[in-house]
Amino acid sequence: MIPKVGQIVKVLRGRDPGEYAVVIGIVDERFVWLADGVHRKFDQPKKKNLNHLQIQETISSEVESSIRETGRVTNGKLRFAITKFVELMQDEAQEKGE
Repeated sequence: MIPKVGQIVKVLRGRDPGEYAVVIGIVDERFVWLADGVHRKFDQPKKKNLNHLQIQETISSEVESSIRETGRVTNGKLRFAITKFVELMQDEAQEKGE
């Protein structure tokens, strides 16, 4: 499955396993550019192999539209998208636990 720009992914292998990031560019069918706005800024994204990622269903519309319209996105928007996603996951986990 090839991810889309703005899609949230979970890093499985590498220096930051378990961390979430946002796809900000697609290289080809095997590699994507990732940034999280904290460790990996938009200006210095990480090139990652898709085999080392777990693609989530969530696509951040704010990030997607910003990149589509201007070709860039702020690091704050990346942080916000990841934080919102993590909070949503925690809320769903709590609902299942109750």
